[in-house]
Amino acid sequence: MPSIKDVANIAGVAVGTVSRVINNSGSVKPETRRKVEKAIQELNYFPNEVARNFKMRKSKMVALLLPSIWHPFFSELAYYIEDELDREGFKLMLCNSGGKPERM
Repeated sequence: MPSIKDVANIAGVAVGTVSRVINNSGSVKPETRRKVEKAIQELNYFPNEVARNFKMRKSKMVALLLPSIWHPFFSELAYYIEDELDREGFKLMLCNSGGKPERM
């Protein structure tokens, strides 16, 4: 799995420049942006969301604790909650307590 450092090395730029291109922040010369985007494509690079969230000290992750994922009501509920969260750019972490209060 390629890292942001690999992208920077291939593009011949600093890691900070790659970060600015990925986050579309700060000023980056058009030619430099093209080099970085080409390196990203060549390496099939995708930013690590966990690392990004850790660095930014925020997360777009929501945990949903259900008593049973096997019950049709709760599985359908989880489906619609995940669908809505996805539209808003959030990820769902589904947890099953199995109906045990100590797991809640």
